[in-house]
Amino acid sequence: MKQLLTFLKNWTLPTAIIVGTAGFPVFGRFDFLLPYLIFAMLLLTFCRIPLSNIRLNLLHCLLFGFQIGGSLLAYVLLAPFNILLAEGAMVCIISPPGTASAVITQKLGEDAASITSFSILSNLGTAIAVPLLFPLLHPLEEGYMGFWPAFFTILQKVGPILILPFILAALLRRFTPKLNQRLCDVQEVAFYLWSSALVIVVAKTVNAVVHDPAVGTTTIWLGLTATCVCAIQFFAGKQIGTCFGERITGGQALGQKNSVLAVWIAQNYLTPVTAVAACAHLICQNLFNAWQLATTRRRQEPL
Repeated sequence: MKQLLTFLKNWTLPTAIIVGTAGFPVFGRFDFLLPYLIFAMLLLTFCRIPLSNIRLNLLHCLLFGFQIGGSLLAYVLLAPFNILLAEGAMVCIISPPGTASAVITQKLGEDAASITSFSILSNLGTAIAVPLLFPLLHPLEEGYMGFWPAFFTILQKVGPILILPFILAALLRRFTPKLNQRLCDVQEVAFYLWSSALVIVVAKTVNAVVHDPAVGTTTIWLGLTATCVCAIQFFAGKQIGTCFGERITGGQALGQKNSVLAVWIAQNYLTPVTAVAACAHLICQNLFNAWQLATTRRRQEPL
């Protein structure tokens, strides 16, 4: 059993892609669970973060500025050529760091406290930025509502998923420390939640591609766009982080995204097929992380 769990951990990404692709008619129907899975993953992540460790600095502000400014710039540059590519690039950039970014950062040799602080800033900022920007760039079609109705419609759905876990974790730490500690002790659950969510988002994306005859080669272009965006974000993050002595933190903060959240946002508030870009970004960032971890292990092995 232990060997099976180790195998699944090491091969979570390809396993999720295979299961989600093969079973997309079934697993795609469970997309209603995604908000709850994202909420639970973030709650478990925030429970293990002491508020005293949250220290925002200039690096975090620059990274967040790139996250928001870069997403707008990508949209402006690509929109004249193809709206779908513009939306795909935007959702890949505007999404906050993935829940495992702190773990990868630590394994690569840097303190996880800094990226954890940025993750909180990024999640809260995304909860505000998405409702503000998306109605302007991609108006909701229901009744052709105006900006403010669309803003509050998105805010009431995105806000609780990203903001409430942080508030709840702070309350648990303050008033029920024993329960908070229990949640900290079962961090392994976050992995299984992420795995389940990954299967669902892959199935949902495959379903959108299969049942939308208009996408054609757009799917390929979305994948290529996401690959370029992933490379640019890792490079830019590392360059910004180097100026502050936190090269790894900067790279992971911008390059390793919460792609499950990105897919959910794309499918609900943008053209659904743009979720292909988020899935492609997920694959690229994990391949790059695998290479980084392998390189670090070889460097640490005794000669």
